[in-house]
Amino acid sequence: MLDLMPSLGSWRPAVSGQRCAVATIVGTGGSVPRPLGTSMMVSETGEILGSLSGGCVEGAVVEAALEAMRDGGPRLESFGYSAEDAFEVGLTCGGELEVHIQPLADGLSSLADESTAARNGQAPSPLALIRRLDGAGGVVVVHDPVRFRAMESTELAKLVGDHPATLFAAAAQVEPLLQGGRAGLVRLAPPEGCIDGWVTLDRWEAPRDEPEPQPITLFVESRLPAARMLVFGANDFGAALLPAGQLLGYEVTLCDARPAFAQQSRFAGADQVITEWPHRYLENEAEAGRIDARTVVCILTHDPKFDLPLLETALSLNLAYVGAMGSRRSHRQRTDALLERGTPAGTLERLHSPIGLELGAVTPAEVAVSITAEIVASRGSLHGVGAFRSLKDTSGPIHAGTGTQDSLTEEDSWT
Repeated sequence: MLDLMPSLGSWRPAVSGQRCAVATIVGTGGSVPRPLGTSMMVSETGEILGSLSGGCVEGAVVEAALEAMRDGGPRLESFGYSAEDAFEVGLTCGGELEVHIQPLADGLSSLADESTAARNGQAPSPLALIRRLDGAGGVVVVHDPVRFRAMESTELAKLVGDHPATLFAAAAQVEPLLQGGRAGLVRLAPPEGCIDGWVTLDRWEAPRDEPEPQPITLFVESRLPAARMLVFGANDFGAALLPAGQLLGYEVTLCDARPAFAQQSRFAGADQVITEWPHRYLENEAEAGRIDARTVVCILTHDPKFDLPLLETALSLNLAYVGAMGSRRSHRQRTDALLERGTPAGTLERLHSPIGLELGAVTPAEVAVSITAEIVASRGSLHGVGAFRSLKDTSGPIHAGTGTQDSLTEEDSWT
């Protein structure tokens, strides 16, 4: 749902007050074109906002959405590739989608201000939705995902029930998704002795024909401010890395201690340009709380007087990625010096040095591709340079990070 926010405030059916339903991808398997949380809005007259698959399943989703608005009930639809019937609705890429379709509830009207802000070009603020997909539905809007505490939320207690075991289970699964800016499906087992939300006596036994209580199903979407990329080194490689980092969605800061280098016009495209000793700047940003576990640090200065204190500071922080430029000889000298200065040997395993994937990069632009490729690879499910090969030389799903292993067949297994 959050992916539609920039357009929702100007979408004619929503502005005119038409009834609408939202269809959201809540489960994937194999190769799929769009990730979890991708949504599409359907109006009562069949108008569409957004896309789920680039055209493979949209027609069937529209029909299901119109039915949901007619009967007022949510539904879960599954779409996959059918080798037996080429004309059956499905994904030609061979993946599987689970799409939850629900008529819009009044609770989502609180997002109107957010969509208006997006329409007016204001920077999107942190925001998250916790939607209940089973039963009567419902939604909790979270305006501070990082600091949200499930056990203290009266809104979440109303959504899932205030049984301590349920709230504790919700906290364990919901909070990491919120704090990581991710989307995901959460299933909570009903507490023992709980039927349809009512707590019974410990020794009460349901009649044999009584249906088993169903799990509470939540879908979490979280939007955080852009993650940060800190580029240290005002040189040709730094200039090439700035737009590459921004292309990945990072807020990019260039830092160099030398004013004559940092203040060149070719670095003006950075979100911030800082003239400061690199390690001092990183320390100050960490103390101010502007560094988090999504932050990536790229050290391109190639100068020990900058690199060593900066690496000591960076490796002491919980960062997503720390890379340093230099030859293999420079890397050995750097690691030896860090060990002599007291950096634990195990900590050095987190250092990507020499920086980048082995792509045969030579020019600054090629090196920027090599670095950003390693950053993308390091945050995925595969690790190590040897694990990355051309797609033509691999088997299994292309989008390996988007599926769930339980839903895959032997022919579409994980690699």
